[in-house]
Amino acid sequence: MSPPLATAAAAWPLPRPAAEDALDLVFIEGLVVDTVIGIDPNELHLPQPLAIDVCAGVPRARACATDRIGDTIDYGAMRARIVRLAAEHRVQLLEALAEQVAHIALFDFGAHWVRVRIAKPHKFADTAAVGVMIERRREAPPERPPLTLIGAGLVPGSRA
Repeated sequence: MSPPLATAAAAWPLPRPAAEDALDLVFIEGLVVDTVIGIDPNELHLPQPLAIDVCAGVPRARACATDRIGDTIDYGAMRARIVRLAAEHRVQLLEALAEQVAHIALFDFGAHWVRVRIAKPHKFADTAAVGVMIERRREAPPERPPLTLIGAGLVPGSRA
């Protein structure tokens, strides 16, 4: 058996947010799924193993105070969703699959920041793995301009 890929904590430099943006990190490390992915003709018909690492950040998870799974990211549920994605996706590039995993973490599980690493172990005889790593941050919704009432102060006798 080959040596495991470096652990998420050791291999990934973590984000350095400002104090007001501090994140609690929930991670899945070394998830192995079999899926059909690639651009080489020998990759297009048979499943191959992928190693997936996900590190998702939430700002100061309430679960620290409440001890309730609903106040953080349920990594068991996220793992199951990623396994389902591996069985159902229709993309060829690891980059596209990583983007889908990031979208799941950000929008299905409420992460504010995510790093996804997907590797093809032993794709080449002389490499331990090849792959991609992406980082995404959920964009804050645009601020709405203050509401202005049309005709405010135009009612006779009003002081507004």
